[in-house]
Amino acid sequence: MQARKTLISVEEYLNTSFPNSDCEYVDGVIVERNLGEKDHSSLQGKFIVCFALENRFRTFAYPEQRVQVRQTRFRVSDVCVYLEEPNEQIFTTPPFLVIEILSKDDRASDLQEKIDDYLEFGVPYVWTIDPRRRLGSIHTADGSHEPKDRIVRTHNPDINASLADLFA
Repeated sequence: MQARKTLISVEEYLNTSFPNSDCEYVDGVIVERNLGEKDHSSLQGKFIVCFALENRFRTFAYPEQRVQVRQTRFRVSDVCVYLEEPNEQIFTTPPFLVIEILSKDDRASDLQEKIDDYLEFGVPYVWTIDPRRRLGSIHTADGSHEPKDRIVRTHNPDINASLADLFA
């Protein structure tokens, strides 16, 4: 028998502070995010430096930002990247790129559900980065794959990140 989960409203979710990190909201249920460790945090920092501080790609990057992917679903990615700066506090337009850095406790089915939410919302690219295995995958509406050249990338505009450089 599964434990019953307490359902809360969107309004209650949006007006609640969570002690350890921002939680996601999936159809009335608060979903705790797995907190990253050093390797997770380090990669997240590298992406923020690349996209936001150095701004090599003329993008706007936000760590741990709430994105409303459906009326009753809010996701919080490790990094979301926009080509134009959003002018809202909780984003309701699809990012160009979402980056999810895996934590040791992430479950494959939960990750796939999150990827599906982003793609169905209209996010063109989702990168998943596994710091323990030093691998990355690219997910689009056309499918998912691990790039053989170990470079995660987007097109139009062309944005790329070498896994070798990320893990150096």
